Amino acid sequence: MGRVVRPHGVRGELVVEVLTDSPELRFVPGSVLGLKRGRAGQSRGASAQSLTVTAARQHAGRLLVRAEGVDGRDAAEELRGALLTVSADEAESPEDPDEFHDTELIGLRAALVSGADVGVVRDVLHSPAGELLAITIADPEADKGEREVLVPFVSAIVPEVDLGSGRVVLDPPEGLLD
Repeated sequence: MGRVVRPHGVRGELVVEVLTDSPELRFVPGSVLGLKRGRAGQSRGASAQSLTVTAARQHAGRLLVRAEGVDGRDAAEELRGALLTVSADEAESPEDPDEFHDTELIGLRAALVSGADVGVVRDVLHSPAGELLAITIADPEADKGEREVLVPFVSAIVPEVDLGSGRVVLDPPEGLLD
């Protein structure tokens, strides 16, 4: 539903990048949102798995959110980069058959139109230019034996998403996966 960008002020407000089409439904007082933390939050020992919204307001084109238990700037800083989520059963199904929730795409196998497996979708990144699929592919020459490539999530490059078979089909331009 959103990503915590940074703290705002000294009282624990969170600047949230909205990733939902209906923030007025998701960020209301009493809403319980799941927390998916990045590596930074995990290393500091933060343990909460959810947060409860106590207030939300627009400020300078951004959403500011207050949450229970986030009572100061340090507590808000602990949440920097965290994804705010809702459970799959609470999320509405997109009306457009070409729209997907991030959670539906993460974990899908990525294959070329020829059928050759490429890797696995590890994340969906939201950028001002559009969405990108972060795909982990095997690379014996890389340090960990794999590397990540970013693939624009557009129909010309990702012509098929088959949730039933658990895969996305890629038709990348030359050099995109290199």
